[in-house]
Amino acid sequence: MSMLSVKDLNVWFGGGRDRVDAVKSASFDVAEGDSFGIVGESGSGKSTILRAIVGLNPTWTGQILVDGHPVPKRRPKSFYKTVQMVFQDPYASLHPRHSVDQVLGETLFLHGFSDIEARVVKLLDDVGLGRDFRFRYPHQLSGGQRQRVAIARALAPEPRILLLDEPTSALDVSVQAEILNLLTDLRAEHGLTYVMVSHDLSVVGHMCSRLAVMKDGEIVEIMDVADLRAMQAKHPYSQELLAASV
Repeated sequence: MSMLSVKDLNVWFGGGRDRVDAVKSASFDVAEGDSFGIVGESGSGKSTILRAIVGLNPTWTGQILVDGHPVPKRRPKSFYKTVQMVFQDPYASLHPRHSVDQVLGETLFLHGFSDIEARVVKLLDDVGLGRDFRFRYPHQLSGGQRQRVAIARALAPEPRILLLDEPTSALDVSVQAEILNLLTDLRAEHGLTYVMVSHDLSVVGHMCSRLAVMKDGEIVEIMDVADLRAMQAKHPYSQELLAASV
């Protein structure tokens, strides 16, 4: 059974003549423990799918199932113990006046954990920072360190699914590989299921086993990464993307 299923997902913004259909009839399945990529140009609807899954885009139709259970329009608190999201910009996703300890401690408290101090230290160890970073503030951290804190925050509720919205695109090239390798290790250690949005085919080729190609809000092709590496896309747009990435 799939850990995540998206069936005929439509997402739009506005209404009437101002309505914009951002995602049209998108469908895909992600097996437990797998890593699934979504690629396409800016504005193709990639991130909109993730935001709809996690409940940040309320105007949608279709069906989203997590571990076989339909996701309601109003997400219950228990949903976020299963599904968490890591955003693109680590500078914007952390509160500037909250220390790392506050960021992680408040998340753990909200999800009902009691042994908060020990869990904060464990989370920092898991993302390669260590207890020395507990009482630092975001302005005292590099971009890569901030993204590690954001990943630790997402891991705090012990989710089974992580939605990754271009998690390295705002980082220096030298740091990107470190974060991708960390995410690979965490998926193996925790048995996580990933859905990763990226405009970078090489990132998806490194991180994922299957991927969807999006154009103008529609999934035009779903392919194995082996086909990506062999340059064997079927849809003309997918072929264009591959040719442009060489």
